Amino acid sequence: MRPQIRLLLADYANPAHAQALVLLLDAYARDPMGGAQGLSDYARSHLVAELARRPYAFSVLAFAGADEREPVGLANCMEGFSTFACRPLVNVHDLAVLERYRGQGVGALLLDQVAQIARQRGACKLTLEVLSANQSALRLYARAGFAPYALTPQAGQAQFMQKWLD
Repeated sequence: MRPQIRLLLADYANPAHAQALVLLLDAYARDPMGGAQGLSDYARSHLVAELARRPYAFSVLAFAGADEREPVGLANCMEGFSTFACRPLVNVHDLAVLERYRGQGVGALLLDQVAQIARQRGACKLTLEVLSANQSALRLYARAGFAPYALTPQAGQAQFMQKWLD
């Protein structure tokens, strides 16, 4: 049976939202697909304030339970800009659902809400990154309409890369 889910745009100044955001992101970080290490003490204590300082950041929280207060899912998003389209885009930086709620449609609800917010912001597209071994996430994203990024078939698919800075 699918749980009753309530989605909220996180208010970073709301202590309950801040607590839920850190709890959910820490659970994701502890998951093998999140690196299998929890958030650092620094991240746990500074994350919400740092997100609040960034007007291009927003988070969507999913709550379940009889009182709809149990945090079960999170989407942290960052607005970027598509130079080719000359319009904003929204990157889904983190999509996390507590393990016991996976496979119940919470991720799809979060992605739908993010898409609605992105449209309200005039965004031309959503972007995200996913590990190639995360088959359940890949299936979710495909069902939600995401596809590998390519300008043309001849140019190949884009690859997400990183370089850590000191």
